[in-house]
Amino acid sequence: MARDYYGTLGVEQDAGPDQIKRAYRRLARELHPDVNPDPAAQERFREVSTAYEVLSDPEKRRIVDLGGDPMGNGAAAGGPGDQFGFGVSDIMDAFFGGQAGGRGRGPRSRVQPGADALIRMPLTLNECATGVTKDLTVDTAVLCTECTGAGSAPGSAPSVCDICAGRGEVQSVQRSFLGQVVTSRPCPNCRGFGEIITDPCRQCGGDGRVRSRRSVGVRIPAGVADGMRVRLAGQGEVGPGGGPAGDLYVEVEEEPHELFTRDGADLHCTVQLPMTAAALGTTLPLPTLDGVEELHVEPGTQAGSVQTLRGKGMPRLRSTGRVDGHGDLMVHVDVAVPTNLTKEQSDLLRQLAAMRGEEQPDLVGGNRNGHGIFSRLRDSFGR
Repeated sequence: MARDYYGTLGVEQDAGPDQIKRAYRRLARELHPDVNPDPAAQERFREVSTAYEVLSDPEKRRIVDLGGDPMGNGAAAGGPGDQFGFGVSDIMDAFFGGQAGGRGRGPRSRVQPGADALIRMPLTLNECATGVTKDLTVDTAVLCTECTGAGSAPGSAPSVCDICAGRGEVQSVQRSFLGQVVTSRPCPNCRGFGEIITDPCRQCGGDGRVRSRRSVGVRIPAGVADGMRVRLAGQGEVGPGGGPAGDLYVEVEEEPHELFTRDGADLHCTVQLPMTAAALGTTLPLPTLDGVEELHVEPGTQAGSVQTLRGKGMPRLRSTGRVDGHGDLMVHVDVAVPTNLTKEQSDLLRQLAAMRGEEQPDLVGGNRNGHGIFSRLRDSFGR
């Protein structure tokens, strides 16, 4: 006669896995030999452990619901039906409220999520400023069209593993001061899947996915910078068993520009002026990202000075992907001193120096009377 496993745990026949687990924990705390040394309690603990082992296994529970007894024909010899018949994970469940090993019972699924993929896209500064839409060629795992992820050849199906009987795990029994302790590990024959693909798909070899080169369109927003990534959801690697694909990340590689250097949303460039142009002032055409602008140089502009063109830099890209204004363009002025002067040019410069009293220049910086270091030294020796 089949044993009443539900009655042993004190649960109804439609009880869920969580209710069965809670009932076992409650009884195990009361009846465990370390807590209750009474021989009757130990016998009761064996019955409770066996009932939990049966009702927590979907296949064994199905046999019970059909009126059979999965432990009545020696099927559990050397396993959960002998002595105490509980695993280390069940002890941890009963006393600490957790499940050792972190994985639920039963076979693991062949369908696993896919990994993310990364591809780098070189862009010019102008493309980073305006945004661009391009087609990328990517090489990733895609769903096998022959078996649609199942892994088996068309017309065939996996067979139940004859080592673990579809449970995905095998058990071993060890004696301890608690009695016989049953431990579980993934079945080495089926690798924990509970089934074996006897006739693998010719196209994917049973993996459910194949490598393929395909074209993916990507839109890069304006204002991106070197190292930024654009995420394409579901365009990465398809998982084993035809699992959901990961994401594809497109990383921007900004190429150096011949004129501008970038600092966030601001741009910098250097303009070299002849000495005469810096002294007299001038207007010259300056290329920008928006076209040619006129740069007005005031008379007497010094080397190292910076002129700022507001709003002529890069778009400011917010975290939302929207552009919020533009940075500035910083123009650094470099004054070129003439070399290889002709005699006439040298004479003109000497005349200019004489007119400005600059035949003998002082060191930079003078006192309050306008005299520099050389002037003060000359005065001191002349006393």
